[in-house]
Amino acid sequence: MLPLVATVARRPAPLAITLNSVALCAGVLIVFKRLDWQSLDVPLLLALAACAVASDLQAMRTGAAKLRISGSFLALIMAMVFLGPEAAAVLGMFAVAAGWFGSREEPHYLLMNLAAYCWFPFICGLGFAAVRDGLGLTPADAEYYLLVFALFFVSLGLNFAWVAAYVSHVTGEPILTMTRRVLPPVLPSELVSAVFAIGLVKFYDALGLVALVFFALLLGTFQYILRELLLSQQRSDQLASFQVGMLSTLVHTLDLRDRMTARHSAAVARYSREIARAAGCTDEELELVHTAGLLHDLGKFVFPDSILKGARKLSDEEWEIVKRHPEEGARLVSQIDGYGPVAEIILAHHERIAGTGYPNGIAGEEITKLARMISVSDTYDVMTARDSYREPVSSEEALAELRRVSGTQLDAEYVELFAEIVDAKEGVAFHHGEDADFDRELQIERRVRAYASPVRAAV
Repeated sequence: MLPLVATVARRPAPLAITLNSVALCAGVLIVFKRLDWQSLDVPLLLALAACAVASDLQAMRTGAAKLRISGSFLALIMAMVFLGPEAAAVLGMFAVAAGWFGSREEPHYLLMNLAAYCWFPFICGLGFAAVRDGLGLTPADAEYYLLVFALFFVSLGLNFAWVAAYVSHVTGEPILTMTRRVLPPVLPSELVSAVFAIGLVKFYDALGLVALVFFALLLGTFQYILRELLLSQQRSDQLASFQVGMLSTLVHTLDLRDRMTARHSAAVARYSREIARAAGCTDEELELVHTAGLLHDLGKFVFPDSILKGARKLSDEEWEIVKRHPEEGARLVSQIDGYGPVAEIILAHHERIAGTGYPNGIAGEEITKLARMISVSDTYDVMTARDSYREPVSSEEALAELRRVSGTQLDAEYVELFAEIVDAKEGVAFHHGEDADFDRELQIERRVRAYASPVRAAV
């Protein structure tokens, strides 16, 4: 299923080449020494080989490591069950070699794949035969098909472990990270494929080679479903990248009109995350409040320059425009897949504990706790930042003001938590947020995966 055709920035170490060479040579010697050609069902082997090669030649690539995914795994399972471990190993190596002629990747990838596809079918085939014979199972037993199901996923796991270890070596990507990135999108299809493998084994036992016609149709269907799944994932990632990039561009564009906006947003995001951490929030809530902090003032796009850059008292009409920015920001952000909770926080970040805020005039616990955290951070940064349109005050004066309005404008609990954080931190950088960098806080690639991707819950 997962032969490697990675495009990487560095060559594998000589030791890796040597180990794969030794493994391949040892595997070939053992397999061909044990293989009984006289009792081998050659027509079945050729039919399975044709299906496997056809599937491998249409294999799809996925991920930054360019793992090649095909439906030939079903052919290998059939070979392990009906032809034995030696024939399955021969089939695996033949399919890899044929697929390589179609892809023309560098030879060291071919070497690794040949070694992997020699050993994992051989090992798993031996294990299947040992358990089957030890328990005396036959196709008439229900347990026999449970064993086939187990064979599928044990083989999948061993195959992936071998490939992932090599990819990790040549790319430097941690194996756990790679596993989370590569496996979840294809596991549903593999589960279906495992069920199909059970059906194929049962049909072949009853129908013989006629069942391979169904097998060929199944491989084609599997390939189509998997291709559509991967293409959908790629389109989702591209859309996510565009959406998050668009939000970043909007904030930076706003920053061109008002030089403090991006820095202020980064500082509010950082402060709010610290409050949430001190309050014992979950990792998901930490990310949520951080993202909302970055985007909380996006609605300022509705402000004319006379408001955005003005340093005077606002008229009643202008104040009504100002009060629209939480709604406008929430409306923009809510259009992005997965950002509904962020939009809810943005909408409420100017509500007040006493119910005198805007836009909805909600009070107390009606205001989401993460929005109440952002209100504290927002107020503090506006008072202390030197790029504000008002004269900055010291951290001590700002904290005194936060305490003065706690319980009416701000949440008293979060005010005190923030005061403890500020007192515990050292350096002007945290007190004033002047080194807050929007791009660093945004970490756009991570947010593409964590928020805007429709498969984020599985990854």
